[in-house]
Amino acid sequence: MLIINGNNCDAIGMTISEYLTKENYDEKRVAVERNGEIIPKPQYSAVILNDGDTVEVISFVGGG
Repeated sequence: MLIINGNNCDAIGMTISEYLTKENYDEKRVAVERNGEIIPKPQYSAVILNDGDTVEVISFVGGG
């Protein structure tokens, strides 16, 4: 089971980059934490989501 933002997700085997693209996230405007560790943006295309991972995707929103 893979949990992303508190929900069970069917993204096992995808890279972080593939998941973000599938869910229409802008990689430039998010931070990703996997199992308590912040993943550097250059690694998004190399890090594969695995069974048992807990992931948080945090979106940055501009405004004032």
